[in-house]
Amino acid sequence: MVSTALASSLARRNIHYGWIVVGATFLTMLVTAGAMGAPGVLIKPLQDEFGWETSQISSALAIRLVLFGLMGPFAAAFMNYFGVRKVIVFALALIGTGFVGSLFMTSLWQLLLLWGIVVGFGTGLTAMVLAATISARWFTKHRGLVVGMLSASSATGQLVFLPLMAELTERYGWRSTVFFVCAMIMVAALAVLAFMRDRPSDLNLPSLGETHVTPPPARGTLVGALKTPITILKEISGTSTFWILFATFFICGLSTNGLIQTHFVTLCGDFGILPVAAASVLAVMGIFDFFGTIGSGWLSDRFDNRWLLFWYYGLRGLSLLFLPFSDFSFYGLSIFAVFYGLDWIATVPPTVKIAADRFGREKAGLVFGWVFAGHQLGAATAAYGAGLSRTELSSYLPAFFVAGAFCLLASILAITLKKSGLTEPAPATAH
Repeated sequence: MVSTALASSLARRNIHYGWIVVGATFLTMLVTAGAMGAPGVLIKPLQDEFGWETSQISSALAIRLVLFGLMGPFAAAFMNYFGVRKVIVFALALIGTGFVGSLFMTSLWQLLLLWGIVVGFGTGLTAMVLAATISARWFTKHRGLVVGMLSASSATGQLVFLPLMAELTERYGWRSTVFFVCAMIMVAALAVLAFMRDRPSDLNLPSLGETHVTPPPARGTLVGALKTPITILKEISGTSTFWILFATFFICGLSTNGLIQTHFVTLCGDFGILPVAAASVLAVMGIFDFFGTIGSGWLSDRFDNRWLLFWYYGLRGLSLLFLPFSDFSFYGLSIFAVFYGLDWIATVPPTVKIAADRFGREKAGLVFGWVFAGHQLGAATAAYGAGLSRTELSSYLPAFFVAGAFCLLASILAITLKKSGLTEPAPATAH
């Protein structure tokens, strides 16, 4: 097999195959995030062709974001039972089906089904939980850095493809963007089939940073795998740490995916900025986010993660409060793009680290899955709420003021976490 031969070749050069797995995962999350971001440049074309209101289109995007988050804990269970490779390929096929089907839609319910439910399920299977799973299985050393890299790929993918998508949409119509997304999905699927393996033990390798090969755990039953996320939720729901992480990540989603990713292009259009130019601003955010999130991963291995979250949320809140006063000039938007971009998803590595420290390595993926569900509930709230604000108040700006204020609240919540690297005990339950 390609992976076996490549692993042997890399081993002779003292390079761990885990980095190849990271590369395949990076591409997958980049592409699926691009698929998540695509509707941000398609709201106006859909309005023009079908006559749908912003709030109606936003409802489909809100459904997608909710499912994207709620699938997280169960995605981890599916990966444990079926294997990472099979789950990723199935997810990519599901996303492709949703986009191909949208080429033929004529009614709003079809948008809700295809872009809301089908794409929501597919992207949910390749959400941030995939990054947590890959980093935990393949890396003991450099784990924070790997989480930062994969988190960066997700956020960057939501943004860097947007100028090209906007250009395609403007020149050839919104369906050309759908074809582009499907082509990216095909490339990612081929890379996963060729290079992805479920665990280091599949190639008789230890994880990077260890010396012994760890055998895979017993597979168990599918019913048992599906019960595990619920069991974990019951265990952690009585702890203050979980609810603080859940609340801050709700605000994280409220101020990123649901707001900026979904509505920024349309917001800029309200101020006379063309879609391609607005998408280019998002691409700049994506570039700065890439470095900001990887830097956050490096910092999370070295500094108090509570204070990192304090600064990240605080600075993001100030940047969102600044945006309405930027006059949407080139200079003002450039300042916003740099500061907001550096902070787009820098919150992920510290949040993952806190979850692992408080609840233990084995539970970290599932705990983060539930925390990430909070993120996407916040994103869905902003996706629909901002669309409703524009429909009812003829302005997006109230939504940006609300998001900025909530970010300042999140910065305060972050430092209320207990300063402890020890596992937080779950509350006692009756047997």
